Amino acid sequence: MSVTYESTDGVATITLDDGKVNAMALPFFEALGAALDRAEHERPAAVVIAGRPGYFSAGLNLKLLPTLPPDEFKRTMLAFGGIMLRVFTFPIPTVAAVTGHAIAGGAFLSFACDLRYFAEGPYRLHVNEVAIALPLPTWALAIATTAIPPRWHTEAIMHARAYTPEEALGRELVDGIVSPTESVVATARQAASRLSGLDLGAYAVAKSRMRERVVAWARKNLEAEATGSAERAPL
Repeated sequence: MSVTYESTDGVATITLDDGKVNAMALPFFEALGAALDRAEHERPAAVVIAGRPGYFSAGLNLKLLPTLPPDEFKRTMLAFGGIMLRVFTFPIPTVAAVTGHAIAGGAFLSFACDLRYFAEGPYRLHVNEVAIALPLPTWALAIATTAIPPRWHTEAIMHARAYTPEEALGRELVDGIVSPTESVVATARQAASRLSGLDLGAYAVAKSRMRERVVAWARKNLEAEATGSAERAPL
């Protein structure tokens, strides 16, 4: 998994690119965590998280997960929830450059960011867990219900509706769509630059206080839900 970090003009860009669909597994979470560590140390005005052309992320590596022993499966699920909650509570403004499909974990990573810009094209934003018989953990519900307007909770989460970029914009799941003639990463960086006048200390406090209750709810259940997932995992 390639996770690169670049900082120019006060905005850091973290780019995820495994050359395929940006499937998530433990190395993905560790590499993203290291990039976030660097951002917290360097304190840019904002952070853009971008995918590769055609795929922001297809979510968890469902071919790998069933092969893991229960202890490694649990470790992976804890890391999954932990890194998503870290992005969700990150003390620096975050902007997702959704460069293509954002499925399952990919959708949650985009929802964990403060702003989202979606590339126009034959792509889908899709919380598909209910459709494929995967119980949604509390942390995922906490993130999704914060990002998705309440009137669309049932459709998007419980009914597993897949959205085109235009549909996602119409339901206010994203903040903008970017035509193929323009760069979604450049657009996300421009949006991030507009946040440069904000005080990072005040921003961090406001974000923490706004999300305190749902994050506490998510963290309370994280260990037990990861353990339950490991016990159900096929070997």
